[in-house]
Amino acid sequence: MIVTGAANGIGRAIARAADESGYRVGVLDIFKDKAEQVAAGLTRGEALACDVTDAEQVNEVLEKFGTIDVLVNNAGILRTGPLIDHEPADFRQVIDTNLSAVFIAAQAAARIMRKNHGGSIVNVASIVGIHPSPNSGAYAAAKGGVLALTQHMSLEWGGYGIRVNAVAPGFIDAGMSAPFYQNQAVRDRRAGAVPLGRIGSPEDVVKAVMFLASDDAAYISGETLTVDGGVINSVLMHLPRD
Repeated sequence: MIVTGAANGIGRAIARAADESGYRVGVLDIFKDKAEQVAAGLTRGEALACDVTDAEQVNEVLEKFGTIDVLVNNAGILRTGPLIDHEPADFRQVIDTNLSAVFIAAQAAARIMRKNHGGSIVNVASIVGIHPSPNSGAYAAAKGGVLALTQHMSLEWGGYGIRVNAVAPGFIDAGMSAPFYQNQAVRDRRAGAVPLGRIGSPEDVVKAVMFLASDDAAYISGETLTVDGGVINSVLMHLPRD
């Protein structure tokens, strides 16, 4: 299994879970030292230093890794603020890292999987790719693109035995979002908006990813599994009743 953006947060948690499940794990990240630290803690971990937006680098690294049963596209960045104030360069960077990189890595992995008669790709998206959220327009556009790309990949690559699915996390205390939830007031308000009454953990996302990667999901492809405690369906719950 190769996990992109695996040096910290959700990606690191996925890499560790994959290791515990017996996978040889490629810890792919742009930060070489951090990737090496994570890989060193795994039974069969290999650090793969790579810029996910560079197709040449990605293809070279994946070819060297060899057989790929599972690819988890997790790498991403976040730029917040009103779209009206976004610089085009910032917008492009978010799209390149969160969407174009998914295509680059998935294509490279699929070419290897096709030779081996199958595999599984899991793309980490977000609920903001389904429902808008203020000040996250570029990120939402990229993640919405990931969801569409997931469906198209599943359609085109199913004949090669390749399954492609996505997970769409909600409010998760990990990675880029972790500093946000250090504010207890914000954490409490967000948790109050979730029907299950809590902020999600990396392990909540990990379980969904590992399920979609596994043979238990052998007849599932082109689907998006939301991991959000029900928040995406809760808007009417917060409307005035009187």
